[in-house]
Amino acid sequence: MTAWSVRVRGTVQGVGFRPFVHRVATGLSLDGEVRNVGGDVLIDVGGPEAAVTRLVKALRDQAPPAARVVEVIVAPAEGAPAPGFRVTPSGDADLTGGFAGLPADLATCDDCLHELFDPGDRRFRYPFINCTNCGPRATIVDALPYDRERTAMAGFTLCRRCAAEYCDPSDRRFHAEPVACPACGPRLTWHAGKRSAYADQALTAAAGAIGVGRIVAVKGLGGYQLICDATDPSVVERLRHRKQRPRKPFAVMVVDLGAAHAVADLCPEGWTMLTSPARPIVLLPARAGSPVAAAVAPGVDRVGLFLPYTPLHHLLLRTVGRPLVVTSGNRADEPIAIGDADAATRLAGIADGFLSHDRPIRARYDDSVVHIAAGTARMLRRARGYAPGSLPLPVPARRPVLAVGAQLKHTFTLARGDRALVGPHGGDLADADTLAAFRATVAQLSRLHRFEPEVVAHDLHPDYLSTAYAREAAAGPDLIGVQHHHAHVVSCAAEHGVDGPFLGIAYDGLGYGDDGRLWGGELLLATYTGFRRLGRFGAAPLPGGEAAVRRPARTALGYLYGGEFPLPQGSPPALCRRMPAAEQTVVRRMIERRVNSPYASSTGRFLDVAASLLGICDDNGYEGEAAILLESAAHRATGSPAPLPWRLTEVDGLWVYDWSGTLGDLLSRHDGGEPAADLALAVHRAVVDVTVELCGRAAESTGVRVVCLSGGCMQNRILAGSLPPALRAAGLTALLNRDVPAGDGGISYGQAVVAAARLAGGG
Repeated sequence: MTAWSVRVRGTVQGVGFRPFVHRVATGLSLDGEVRNVGGDVLIDVGGPEAAVTRLVKALRDQAPPAARVVEVIVAPAEGAPAPGFRVTPSGDADLTGGFAGLPADLATCDDCLHELFDPGDRRFRYPFINCTNCGPRATIVDALPYDRERTAMAGFTLCRRCAAEYCDPSDRRFHAEPVACPACGPRLTWHAGKRSAYADQALTAAAGAIGVGRIVAVKGLGGYQLICDATDPSVVERLRHRKQRPRKPFAVMVVDLGAAHAVADLCPEGWTMLTSPARPIVLLPARAGSPVAAAVAPGVDRVGLFLPYTPLHHLLLRTVGRPLVVTSGNRADEPIAIGDADAATRLAGIADGFLSHDRPIRARYDDSVVHIAAGTARMLRRARGYAPGSLPLPVPARRPVLAVGAQLKHTFTLARGDRALVGPHGGDLADADTLAAFRATVAQLSRLHRFEPEVVAHDLHPDYLSTAYAREAAAGPDLIGVQHHHAHVVSCAAEHGVDGPFLGIAYDGLGYGDDGRLWGGELLLATYTGFRRLGRFGAAPLPGGEAAVRRPARTALGYLYGGEFPLPQGSPPALCRRMPAAEQTVVRRMIERRVNSPYASSTGRFLDVAASLLGICDDNGYEGEAAILLESAAHRATGSPAPLPWRLTEVDGLWVYDWSGTLGDLLSRHDGGEPAADLALAVHRAVVDVTVELCGRAAESTGVRVVCLSGGCMQNRILAGSLPPALRAAGLTALLNRDVPAGDGGISYGQAVVAAARLAGGG
């Protein structure tokens, strides 16, 4: 006989872990108890040594699907437990050594879905049905440990039947904290002008409005959503106008996999992600003949598709019977509305009606987005279903670190001990509202985990609002500045546990270099603590700065008339015909006089220029549109185009991509009638060839053969799919981001890794 005390760390609360432990322990006839303590699960167990050993092994090997066991710590107990095995009330704990495993929200499970549509079940058509295997988690938590009285459900007293389920260890709803039913749980409301309805009639009214071409604001898990008929081009255009989102694609929700097949081409990886408990939006190739209106994703060859993840979504889709646009409840660049009064004010000019309910939302979580690149699902936006899960730190943080991220696609990271907790996607830090939302989310997660930062890591760009936030904290925590592209490549290296120096390819739009210039096409020799720049893309002016980023045609003139490498021919006639003469004159004067025309060595801007010169996109309606349309065009290539010329030259000790031959030949061949799609593919292949040559030279001179590929341009499927095999053929190991975005959404994780490594004084 033996008695052990077992502590399980990780995502082990709100995922049915205590009922699982109870089932296994009673099945083995063990004595003891299980309880939540802080963010962990603590088990006191006694019995035959072989049976206790089997229990401990099961904690790792048979944990519930949504659990994520990071560590199982076993120690001898002081005495044998009382007979029987029990689930006991939660306790408190010191969290200074790590993070509580705050569970992410989980999609409706098959068992609950069956009950939802079973006329004989007491929860038939109840929009808030859930159990220990599904339902809201992170979006309803007030405090930890995760128990009902510390959630937004505290105000809903369990009825007799729900209480019996909640207290029965053999029931699927045993300690399912959001458990409820029509008799005791939240209730729907519908408001449209002076008309109101409640419960099932509210749902019917909302579905009816969507069915006749109205836009409905729906209170979701982590914020309000705007929903309309995805097959009706007129309502989609109306939503674009009201939401001030002229061209950026919308996501589409479909009722099941059969409907998904009608909208997109599904691969095994896409099928797996669509049906996972996280239920992210998955970018998939659009199917010809899809019922979805072209206005949903204008000009691109992919559709953002997802399946219902709440009972309310299931009910709406079954009732309307069509694919639905489901997008964030906000105007462009604003934070998502989560409060009922805020939504009523901010969405009044967008929505024709409001489908709400009386369960409060405690934390703002947008939908996650993934895509399939190089045969693997990779994160583009890390939010609901994944955040706020923690990731490993390759070098433990000796002091608590808050990494505040960049400006676009913003996230932040809390780092303590050997874990980094990446907060949810917060959008672009564009104004006071988004900055306030960032502050509120930092405060909420810090409070939950009793986190007090002693160090703040930030980007070097002096004008980022995240940097300003860090400077405000300068009187308290120490500051550590981290170069933008170093953070990018470190995020990739840390994901893969790279040990020792590595080569980093950081291809993105713009980031502030340590020389005060704008970078974006970089080859670095890096460790977790620092880097040395080895190569870059050729630089060119951005006439008007941010105005050039928004208008690739301006950037194209910068490359043509003021670039580091002169092009061999004059003005391209097609581009000049599309640009007003007055604009051309002003832009050329800015370039010649170097007025508000910062130079940038950027892969993203180079791809923008190619898109403009090929007549694919002269204006970015959303961040990265030109590069996205260039990639879409490349996928339509009908043949194997001849390579575009390129060369590397040496400038100030760096290998530099001279793109003059590439762009000059691109213009000549386009003027000669070669299809834009074929040339778009040739541009991508040129970037791949240049990158392989850069890395080959770097490997030869440094002896380092591991290459970490990151930055927003590595979210391009052609680059992500072509570079790893090309680098492997050159004898190099190539790694891509997977669990954190390669774009700016992964910057905060990279900053946290760098700060932790510098604090430890190691690489």
